[in-house]
Amino acid sequence: MNCVPVDGGGVEEACANCGKTGSDAVKLRNCTACRLVKYCGVDCQRAHRKQHKKACKQGAAELEYEKLYSQGQERPEGDFCPLCTLPIPLPTGKHSSFAACCMKRICKGCDYAAQKRGMFDCAFCRTPIPDNDADTLAMIQARVVKKDPAAIYNLGDAYCHGKLGLQKDTRKGVELWTEAAELGSVEAMFIIGNVYDFGEAGVGQDKKMAVKFYRKAAMHGHVHAHHNLGIKEWREGNFNRAVRHLLISAKMGDKDSVESINRAFMAGLATKEHYAEALKGYRDAVEEMKSHDRDEAMRLGR
Repeated sequence: MNCVPVDGGGVEEACANCGKTGSDAVKLRNCTACRLVKYCGVDCQRAHRKQHKKACKQGAAELEYEKLYSQGQERPEGDFCPLCTLPIPLPTGKHSSFAACCMKRICKGCDYAAQKRGMFDCAFCRTPIPDNDADTLAMIQARVVKKDPAAIYNLGDAYCHGKLGLQKDTRKGVELWTEAAELGSVEAMFIIGNVYDFGEAGVGQDKKMAVKFYRKAAMHGHVHAHHNLGIKEWREGNFNRAVRHLLISAKMGDKDSVESINRAFMAGLATKEHYAEALKGYRDAVEEMKSHDRDEAMRLGR
């Protein structure tokens, strides 16, 4: 018996195995994996499993893709300056400073504005900024004890690169990044994706694991995770999926994604409308990130 789509498409809904139609007495339930067919009970679902397996796998994959594209179209909370509340320009590390005291990322504009008013402590929580590695590390470790994912991520970074007076220990760093990812650090999800993608930090290269973590990060709005997934889909010949990812990251302010869509357009693998949409979205995102203080800080080379 052929599988029957859940929405019916005008066709009366029926159990994909035995053909019973839904009624007050017969309650049909969707296949939880693909939602493409319905069953009247567990026995019918088991009996139909072998016949449905291939279609189910394809349907579940498509559902996952749609979920991936529909979520994560807004940048994560950590990408917004907590003072001016504007998204921080990309790359965030270049256009902001990280405060070990409160685990906040302050944009260069707000940092500059605070200093103009004679405030040289943390612009967010007013804690004196440590002037040595030992005090910075102590601040991070104090928040690690409280299971702060941002602190755990930064301690992992310190171990992986041998910073803040710590001896380089990539295994310890990856363990901390993994813990941070489990606690919700979007940056940790992305960096672990990189670790698997390139076989870094003592971890063997595993492209499937890389995609898994990139997808987690992308679903939380990580700009570069969407870009990387777009490039991977492109290399595999999945041009439609690639363009959808790149459009999302372009609209969040990623210039590389705009350029990638332009190359796709020139190669005849994306439309003029795709490129126009990406360019407009990128320009709108860049405009949203502008402020007088940020422009002034940039002019002064801060």
